Formats: sequence, structure tokens, C-alpha cells
Amino acid sequence: MRQDDGVTDRDAALDPASMRKQYRAEGLAEADLAATPVEQFARWFKEAAIEGHLFEPNAMIVSTADAEGRPSSRTVLLKHFDEQGFVFYTNYDSRKAGELAENPYVSLLFPWHAMARQVIVTGVARRTGRDETAAYFRSRPHGSQLGAWASAQSSVIADRTDLDATYAELAARYPEGEQVPVPPNWGGFRVAPGAVEFWQGRENRLHDRLRYVAEADGSWRVERLSP
Repeated sequence: MRQDDGVTDRDAALDPASMRKQYRAEGLAEADLAATPVEQFARWFKEAAIEGHLFEPNAMIVSTADAEGRPSSRTVLLKHFDEQGFVFYTNYDSRKAGELAENPYVSLLFPWHAMARQVIVTGVARRTGRDETAAYFRSRPHGSQLGAWASAQSSVIADRTDLDATYAELAARYPEGEQVPVPPNWGGFRVAPGAVEFWQGRENRLHDRLRYVAEADGSWRVERLSP
């Protein structure tokens, strides 16, 4: 223990300014990139899930902003991606959905820290069609289907008891094996990317940052950003 200033070794170990990791991963070169950002994302996603064994590699930080530009962020699970965009599902009465209704511009961040990687997607979010939403809803576990009905997401509730009671009522109404209807205020958003950055940690904080930027003709321009 350091007695001179009353700071213990344990306190020093919890000092954010002193927390440092040296990234020794291989770099990311322009010549190694796939033709499109979605193809490159698929490569990294596979490596994160299979080689990196990351917990929930589909977890992403979704950042939105209201009409006045005030931001908010939360972790959401990616449920599908293809050349048309990145899809997640939510309650349409939630804060994120309300902000997207006012301002459709969104940022997605995949924080794959264990591999010293990040992927940052910026684009425009649009609601998925009801058929697509229903198909995904049917694939959810029974309990998650009931949970979508039980939770008025982002609203203030008195206590946990009310939430549990609502869920219990729904479980009695729709027992296991019985089809649960799709909530009318629940569905997906597809984020069509305008830019996708692939961030690879390197030594001495000289990271590789390669960003795909959408062109008017549908092609992609790749640019390197200074770390």
C-alpha cells in the first residue's frame, strides 16, 4: 500500500488513465479488403464468432439522436445483414424508434475488443415490412414473444411486480405451443449503410482504419483514416 498520498495499489489499478493494452494484431491493408463492406463485414463477423469465440458478436451499440440532435445509445442484437443493410428489431414505441421517426440517421458500433477490432456503420434506418417482421417474430423463443407484448419498452413503470404480472397473464393466455400474435407496435429496422469503417488495433496506437463510402452510382470508395 502506498501510504504517502493515501492511494492504494488497488486504487491505482482502477485508474482509467493508467489502463493500457498494446495491440499486436496483424494490420489491415487495402489490398486485403472485400469488394463491398457487407462482404468484409461477413468475413470479420465469421472470425469473431468462430475463431474469436466472442460472446454475442452480434451485439452492437445503436446510437440515435432526436430532432434537436440530442444523442442516446444502447446495446441491441443484430439479427440479419445483407447488401441491403443491417437489421435489428424493437418496440416501435421505444425511445430509439421514436428518435428514428424524427431523425432516421443512425450509427452502429460492433465493439470486438478481444480481437482489437471495431466496425462502425453509419446510415439511414427504415422500418422492415410486416411480412419480414412476422417471419422473424415466429422464429423467436416463446418467452421472447411474450416479452415483446409484456414490455412497453422505454416507458416508466411502478416496479418489477407489474411487469412480471403482465407476463404471467400473457403466459396463461398463450401457453407454450400456442401461436402468439405479432404485436402491432413491434418490428424491425434496416440500416442502409452510407459508410462502414473497419478499425484494426495496431501497436503504439497507430491503428488501421479503412472506411468504405457509398458513391452515387452504387459503388464504394475506400479511404484510409489517420488513427
